[in-house]
Amino acid sequence: MPKTSLMILVAGPYRSGTNDDPHLIEANVKAMTDTALELYTMGHLPVLGEWFALPLIEAAGSKETGDEIFNRIFHPVAIQLIDHCDAVLRIGGPSSGADEMVKTGREKGKRIFMSKDEIPTLS
Repeated sequence: MPKTSLMILVAGPYRSGTNDDPHLIEANVKAMTDTALELYTMGHLPVLGEWFALPLIEAAGSKETGDEIFNRIFHPVAIQLIDHCDAVLRIGGPSSGADEMVKTGREKGKRIFMSKDEIPTLS
């Protein structure tokens, strides 16, 4: 068990099952953000790839979810972010992107959690 906090990437559905409906995407982001807050209160430093990717996507001039700019930045940023994390927490329902984050985390030797209950509370 760690005695110091872990930086944990929260990986869950973003577009999956939404048909790119902004309200459903927003609900997915809220679920990840709520989980991040829980991890923070447990004493860890949570991150979402969306926190890094979405402002870059906007600055790069993306016009809509799934366009060339979006696709060039969205998952690659999260994959790169895993290099700086200690662990990946997979939440939510089906998502090829979230599954890719778990696979990448495993390949990079990161701890993989499939439930918040697996993560120790430090505070």
